[in-house]
Amino acid sequence: MKSCRIYLAVIALLLLSSASLAQTTNSSQPNITTATQVPLSGRTDQNGSVQTEQSAVPGTTQSVNTLNATVSVQGPYAGSVLSDKPLTGPLSFREAVARGINYNLGEIGLSNSAMQAHGQMRVARSALLPNINGSFREVDQQTNLAALGLRGAHFPLPTTVVGPYNYFDLRATLAQTLIDATAWNNYKSAQENLKSQQMATKDARDLVVLAVGGAYLQVIAAQARVESSKAQVETAKAIYEQTRQRHDAGLNAQIDANRDLVEYQTQQQRLTTLENDLAKLKITLARIIGLSPDANFDLSDSVPYSSAPDLVYDDALKSALATRADLKSAEFAERSAARADTAARAERYPQVVVNGDYGAIGVNPAQSHGTFSVTGTVRFAIWQGGKTEGDIEQARAALLQRRAELSDTRGRIEADLKNAFLDLHASTSQLAVSESNRKVARENLDLTRQRLEAGIADSVEVTQAQETVASAELDYITSLLSYNLAKLGLARALGDSESKYPQFLSLP
Repeated sequence: MKSCRIYLAVIALLLLSSASLAQTTNSSQPNITTATQVPLSGRTDQNGSVQTEQSAVPGTTQSVNTLNATVSVQGPYAGSVLSDKPLTGPLSFREAVARGINYNLGEIGLSNSAMQAHGQMRVARSALLPNINGSFREVDQQTNLAALGLRGAHFPLPTTVVGPYNYFDLRATLAQTLIDATAWNNYKSAQENLKSQQMATKDARDLVVLAVGGAYLQVIAAQARVESSKAQVETAKAIYEQTRQRHDAGLNAQIDANRDLVEYQTQQQRLTTLENDLAKLKITLARIIGLSPDANFDLSDSVPYSSAPDLVYDDALKSALATRADLKSAEFAERSAARADTAARAERYPQVVVNGDYGAIGVNPAQSHGTFSVTGTVRFAIWQGGKTEGDIEQARAALLQRRAELSDTRGRIEADLKNAFLDLHASTSQLAVSESNRKVARENLDLTRQRLEAGIADSVEVTQAQETVASAELDYITSLLSYNLAKLGLARALGDSESKYPQFLSLP
C-alpha cells in the first residue's frame, strides 16, 4: 500500500512539473498586441489615370481649330478582361459604359482591393471576438523517472520506469479579449480603410466612364472624318471629270486636268489614312470595354451638338467637394491612418484577456471526468527594446502623409473643375466659329464650281475652295469632339459622372 502511494505521488509530481513547464513556456511568449501599420500612401490609383486634355495648337490660314482635345488613358484603365457576353447589334453609348464598368481592368482591380480590405477588417475584428477551439488527444506513454533526475537515493521509488499508461483528453478552449485598446483601434483603422477602398472603387467607375466615353466620342469623330473624306473624294472626282471633259472639248489645258487628278488621288489617300485611324480607335475602345480587338461593331449614337448645362462655378465647386469619391476616399484614408496612430500609442496600455477551457479526461470515455479552468490575465509592456516607439513613429509618418494627400486632393478637384470650365468655354466658342466657317466654305465651293462652268474661273480656284471645305469640315468635327469631351470632363470634375453623363451629352 505504501509503495502504491509513493507511486501515485511520483505520478502527481510528474504531471505537476509538466503543467508548470507548460505554464512557463506560455508566459514567455510575446502576447502584447501590436499596432497594424498602414501603407505610407493612401492613394489607390494603381499607377493608372484617365483625364481629358485640351492643348493649344497654332492656327493656320486654312483652319480655325486652335484646340486639340484628347483623352489620356493610362495604366489598367486601358485594359480589360474579355467579356463572355456577345455584342448583338450596334454599340450604344450607354452599353459601352456599362461594359466598361463590368470588364475594365481599372475598376476590377480596385473592386478586388476593396474585397481584400474587407477581409483585413474581418481579421482585425477577430482579435476582439471570442476564439473557440477544440482538441482531442489520445496519449500512450512510458516515462523514465531516472532520466528526469528522480533517483532512489533521494526518493524511495519502487521503480525508475513508469508505464506504459494511457489517457485521452477531449477539450474546448476559449480566449476572449476584454480590454485591448490597440486591437480595438486596429479594427477601427481597418474599417476606415475599407470605406476608403470602397470610395476608390466608386471613383474608378467615374474614371471608366470618362475613358469609355472619351474613346466612344473619338470613334464618332473618326467616323465623321471618314464620311466627310468620302464626300470630298466624290467632289474631287466630279471636279476632275468636269475638268477632263472641258479639256477634251478644248476649254481647259492639260495642266488643269492633271492638277485636279492629283487632288482626286490625294483625297483618296486621305480617306485610306482616316479609315486606318478609325479601325485603330475601334480597337482602343474594344480593349477598354472587354471586347476582342478583332470585334467588328458599329456605333448607334452620334452624340450631336447639345447645349451645355448652365452651372455657376462656386455652386459647382461646392457640389464637387461634396460628391467626388476620390476626396471621400482620401478622407477615409486619413482617418484610417489616425486610428493606426492611436493603436500604436495604445501599445503602452494594459490589456485584459480571459482564457478558459472545459473538457473530459480519463483512461477511456466510461472512466472520464470533466475538468475546467478559467484564467484572467492583465498584460502590460515593460520594455520592448524601443519597438513601441518605432511603431508610433511609423504610424505618425503615415498619418502626416495621408493628411498631405488629402489637402492635395482638394486642390486637384478645384483645379479639375476650373480646367473643365475653361475647356468648355473655349470649345463652345471654337465650335460656333467652325460651324459658321463650314457653311461659308460650302457656299464658296458651289459658287466657284459655277464660275468654272461659266469659264470665269480656273481649276486652281476650285481646288483651293475644295481644300477649304475639307479643312472646315475637319475643323467642325474636331471642335464638336472638343466640346463633347469638355462636357464629359465637366461631369467627371463634378463627381458621380456615371449618373450625370447621359444628361450632359443629351443621350437617348
